[in-house]
Amino acid sequence: MLGLVGDEWTLLVMQQALLGATRYGQFTTRLPISNSVLTRRLAALTEDGLLQRHRYQERPPRDEYLTTARGRTLWPVLVSIWEWERHWVPEHREPLPKMRHLSCGADFTPVLTCAGCGAPTTAGEVAAVWGPSGGWSRSLPEVTTRRRSADDRRDSPSGLFPQTMSVLGNRWAFAIMVATFTGISRFSDFQRVLAAPPASLADRLQTFRANGILTTADEDPRYRLTPKGAAFLPVLVTALAWAQRSFPDVEGPAVILTHTACGHRFSPVLRCDQCGERLTGAAVSAVES
Repeated sequence: MLGLVGDEWTLLVMQQALLGATRYGQFTTRLPISNSVLTRRLAALTEDGLLQRHRYQERPPRDEYLTTARGRTLWPVLVSIWEWERHWVPEHREPLPKMRHLSCGADFTPVLTCAGCGAPTTAGEVAAVWGPSGGWSRSLPEVTTRRRSADDRRDSPSGLFPQTMSVLGNRWAFAIMVATFTGISRFSDFQRVLAAPPASLADRLQTFRANGILTTADEDPRYRLTPKGAAFLPVLVTALAWAQRSFPDVEGPAVILTHTACGHRFSPVLRCDQCGERLTGAAVSAVES
């Protein structure tokens, strides 16, 4: 999952695909992306089953890229990132557009709710335990992202999802964030459960403090989630749900979530804060300010 959603270009290409882009020229028109990077991302997304290549013209040969079922179900992750960046991160080059719920016609904010009881759900109401295929050592990828070439880094869209990538784009950062939501707060405990190099751990924790995601007090060395950090929960749980649904393990789920308010297994559902209806990808549109 991190190899896919931990790459900003992948997220942006999928965002545009879900908003209706299918042809190469549509992606290049909508994104500040080079031809070489776009070609690699389209090939990777096709290989990973998020897009399907379809020949729509033979002379000359031309292809379009259609979203698959796996690709279409990525939308809750993108909507959650979109809302978190729009609400909590002011330093975008251009303001992110609002989101409109086409079913009710209102500009909306997605609300994270429990599929079991329907109640809005916050960070303190979700408990996580390792499932049969889970564990810190098994859940840490060996590399940060895949297929990251020098061209990718030179043409990075840094600034479009800047602070989301500080979490999803680094394996230690994502692991620290997950650990924080499970209650780990001391440097020594992060190091113990993650087996992270002390310098990498210190660097990521400092980045989170600088970005206002974690905070510490002079008299208390523990790292605690700020309201901004706690608001990242929808990104984490929708990404986890998408990963476990799209790439199931024969042993069982890696992580089991429980909604402590109702006691049921927690499955995230996003609802419109204006009409209360359960959101679908087809009913969400961007609205320029």
